[in-house]
Amino acid sequence: MKCPFCANAESKVTDTRASAQGDVIRRRRECEACVRRFTTYERVEEVLPLVIKKDGRREAFDRQKLLGGLRRACEKRPVSLEALESTIDAIERELMDSGEKEISSRALGETVMRRLRALDTIAYVRFASVYRQFRDIDEFRAELETLAAEPKAGPPQENVR
Repeated sequence: MKCPFCANAESKVTDTRASAQGDVIRRRRECEACVRRFTTYERVEEVLPLVIKKDGRREAFDRQKLLGGLRRACEKRPVSLEALESTIDAIERELMDSGEKEISSRALGETVMRRLRALDTIAYVRFASVYRQFRDIDEFRAELETLAAEPKAGPPQENVR
């Protein structure tokens, strides 16, 4: 593993731990040249469907892009990075379990909003306002009224096999 500090190609692993779900391995490494320590994460690379954009372009699913959008929506909200990572993990599992080779950006956005709504309603409204591109205050108000009228729901249920 290449050292991020001195670019030396040799490092040794000093500690290895699995995540709580067991799908990510965290490794603490020490560079053999500069003796500085750094952390790497290993995860199985699974094939996710291509995202079909509104203009017809196809893009690879980008976990970091989704995380960035969720982080902006949850800015200054009591939502931990771990909760966001867990939400993205659940979305990825859902996409992989579907077996589809492609998914529309609209369907992906709806999935994200469903998960975000269960996580934090304010973050959901922020995300929905950008995603749905409300044209005026009346559309925004209608979404808030719909949200207020619904009973408080718990977290989304996972498919257990």
